[in-house]
Amino acid sequence: MKIAVFDSHHYDQQALELANARFGHQLQFFEPRLNASTALLAQGFEAVCPFVNCRLDATTLAQLRQGGTRLVALRAAGFNGIDLAAAKQQGIAVARVPAYSPHAVAEHAFALLLTLVRKTHRAYNRVREADFSLDGLVGFDLHGKTLGLIGTGKIGQVAARIGAGFGCRVLLADPQPDTAFAASIGAHYVARETLLAESDVVSLHLPLSPQTQHLIDAAALAAMKPGAILINTSRGGLVDTGALISALKSGHLGGVALDVYELEEGVFFQDLSASGIADDQLARLTTFPNVLITSHQGFLTREALANIAETTLENARAFAAGEPLRNAVG
Repeated sequence: MKIAVFDSHHYDQQALELANARFGHQLQFFEPRLNASTALLAQGFEAVCPFVNCRLDATTLAQLRQGGTRLVALRAAGFNGIDLAAAKQQGIAVARVPAYSPHAVAEHAFALLLTLVRKTHRAYNRVREADFSLDGLVGFDLHGKTLGLIGTGKIGQVAARIGAGFGCRVLLADPQPDTAFAASIGAHYVARETLLAESDVVSLHLPLSPQTQHLIDAAALAAMKPGAILINTSRGGLVDTGALISALKSGHLGGVALDVYELEEGVFFQDLSASGIADDQLARLTTFPNVLITSHQGFLTREALANIAETTLENARAFAAGEPLRNAVG
């Protein structure tokens, strides 16, 4: 197929071109995100390949259909940026990459957690300036602490196994509990309220939907144990940023680590070092010494990129061959 790849970076191109040696699609890479103002770039392409912060609303999808697009091959798991009803109306199929490397995201969650609680980022900066003092770097052991995981899909289950390996007491919350899995690692499903109240660390591993938008709001943050740590490597919209800032200012939270942010579009994946951060809430978050932010890089491992490329291009192959789309959305 002739595929227009949007919001592409060097690492995307490298992984897709390597995988495409087996498929033989015609790939054209575009740096801008796909939205109503850039949809004309896809004129004449049978398929488009957007990323998580592209916005395929009704207007964009109508433009794509007019230009000949019949498939949206999303190279991510989340599809909240696509109007699925409008896609169906336009006769455009939508496929995604449901699982690329749950280990990549789960391991990044623990990289953030360990950095935050052991203050290794601050120690690194000190040593770079020949400051070898230890004052202000006291952390805590994960062993023996209670780790609460909201969402126990593939990523959540990998995170639970890692937490169990650290010797944590692992609590789980999910509307569809996998009790056999929980029993296999000695974890327990509990009500979300119980998880928030008892966990020293709360980590989010669930998709964004109207039901989960601002799942962690002022009430949820107030229900967390004083001094607890919040980790979000899933979707930014799960957390109410205003409420998060208030909880940090009050000292109720012991720390926050984010790989996602609810208004990350136009910020994450960009170099803003010359212009600065225009988003006041994000700028405020960066001022807290107990907040650690990475730019949606949980997926960024060689293994995950290879799996994303392989599945994305296989989705396009299956569509072109008239086969059922195994990873169809909607």
